[in-house]
Amino acid sequence: MIRKIFRLSVPWLLACAAASAHAAGTARLDDVRFWNAPHALRLVLELSQPTEHELFSLENPNRIVVDLTETDSVPGLKLPAATGPIVTLRTGAQADGTLRLVIETSTPVTASTAWIEPSADQGHRLIVTLGGEPSMPPRAVRAAHAPADIARAIVVAIDAGHGGKDPGAIGRSGTREKDVVLAIARALARRIDAEPGMRAVLTRGDDKYLAHRERIRRARAGNADLFVSIHADAILNREVSGSSVYVLSERGATDEAARWLAERENASDLVGGVSLDDKDSVLASVLLDLSQSASLSSSMVAAERVLASLDRVGQVRKPRVQQAGFLVLKSPDIASMLIETAYISNPAEEKRLRTETHQRKLAGAIFSGVREYFVANPPQGTQFAQQRRGGSGAVAVVAGRGTP
Repeated sequence: MIRKIFRLSVPWLLACAAASAHAAGTARLDDVRFWNAPHALRLVLELSQPTEHELFSLENPNRIVVDLTETDSVPGLKLPAATGPIVTLRTGAQADGTLRLVIETSTPVTASTAWIEPSADQGHRLIVTLGGEPSMPPRAVRAAHAPADIARAIVVAIDAGHGGKDPGAIGRSGTREKDVVLAIARALARRIDAEPGMRAVLTRGDDKYLAHRERIRRARAGNADLFVSIHADAILNREVSGSSVYVLSERGATDEAARWLAERENASDLVGGVSLDDKDSVLASVLLDLSQSASLSSSMVAAERVLASLDRVGQVRKPRVQQAGFLVLKSPDIASMLIETAYISNPAEEKRLRTETHQRKLAGAIFSGVREYFVANPPQGTQFAQQRRGGSGAVAVVAGRGTP
């Protein structure tokens, strides 16, 4: 049985640039390698020029097939060793000049493809995404040749709100938001660092002021898989109490996309090292939209886990994840949430927030929700993903922003 997925012609975004290359004749497959992302495994096909291709799946055994029109391979092309769900890789020349790449898998998997234009040090690349969300953009990790039992830790960026000259909300008894959220952030970091396969990065570890975009920059510099901003809410009505969790609103995402596209000469480190500054305006917009869509989807799922965990240990003010245009949530390539741990304006909650016991309780609830999310959605190449596969086939990765 054949299940057709789709047929892709050379994207019009590349057509003009590639016209002269096509005229030269047959495309050449120069290299095939793996490239790991949080929710999927990707194959990078390096080609001398773009070419039409067809993607489809076969059963018994399970196979993903990529047919590259008018293409041959470089002599002695070496294919990478099997990993994860991949059983074997092989290529074969067809009678009509098509080069066929067959990816045999242990179980049925979804697949999709996307072209990446040449950069200063990279040629034409066709990305074949296996599993996960087909539309999810590249992430900032790169595969490394290392023993199969080595995998990276999941990185959680913890952002204690306010700080320094900005005290945040102040309770009736003088409790400052910046102090209690820093204590909770530190407690959360200790819990995360104590968990095998997880690592915490604090945007601020002491009483200092950080601009919102600096907080985002530090999270991205740390190659965070998740960004958690911790706050304590305040309102005129002192009877209001409980926790709430926010993710970025669609309007907030749209506004941020407009900013990135307007200032894309400064956006050279978008996901996977993909630079926007040299991209056609339509392609840049598509890349950014894919990145934000994936991040917003992941943000909502993670936030729902944390909200449910907070509900198990105390009162929740809003039973559903809320959406707002908080600037600190606007990283286009990191799942992000903002947690209002309690109402510092409520005298009883202010009193609890001042105690180390309650601070640890809140940190523990946040940790449980975050851990539950990553157990269910382990990023590719992490120890959590390795454990989910039963300890076999893990691919080592090195922290850092790389390109496919």
